[in-house]
Amino acid sequence: MSHTVLIAEDDRAIRDSLTRALTLEGYVVRTAPDGARTLAALAEQRPDVLILDVMMPAPDGLEVCRRLRAAGDRTPVLMLTARVEVPDRIAGLDAGADDYLVKPFDVDELFARLRALLRRHPPERTEDVLTVADLRIEPPARRAWRAGRELELSRTEFDLLELLARHAGAVLDQATLYERIWGYDFGPGSKNLAVFIGYLRRKLDLPGLSPLIHTVRGVGYTLREP
Repeated sequence: MSHTVLIAEDDRAIRDSLTRALTLEGYVVRTAPDGARTLAALAEQRPDVLILDVMMPAPDGLEVCRRLRAAGDRTPVLMLTARVEVPDRIAGLDAGADDYLVKPFDVDELFARLRALLRRHPPERTEDVLTVADLRIEPPARRAWRAGRELELSRTEFDLLELLARHAGAVLDQATLYERIWGYDFGPGSKNLAVFIGYLRRKLDLPGLSPLIHTVRGVGYTLREP
């Protein structure tokens, strides 16, 4: 079962490198570049663990952590910081962080700390099935069916389908889809997203079935019932 990690980090280079490393390690990765979007991402879907940079803009990591704990959310938090002084580490722990890692760090140590956090705080699985019309998705098992027929999906195809299904009926713009699936926007000239949408459509639109994924020109894509 894949664990979901939310990386809250304003430094794009660090955010991208962590996304690549964690994805290769088998984690499902979401990202946020600032405090406001971190809080929005947490409200939208709770991750199994939060990697939280202290020095983020609007609000900073300490305030994000305080708000999280004040709301009763016990999501494990691994706090990242360039500050090495003991009072700074104490401030992070007092804000509600579960662990603390000083930059620069070794990625293997990051993995070890994540594994330890997940052992101490096993994820609560409250949403096991997503359904839209005759589409059924089981995110923990990473399996999906259309009209009773199981779909053979790659990792990226499944992540894209799950994201669209969680927001069924809403239009997700291309920038959001790139950020949530790949961790960064490839730019307006990229055809990467369109290619994977095409892959999904060929697997979803079985003979005799109505299309589920629709293009909203100039904006993005939506998954909705026929």
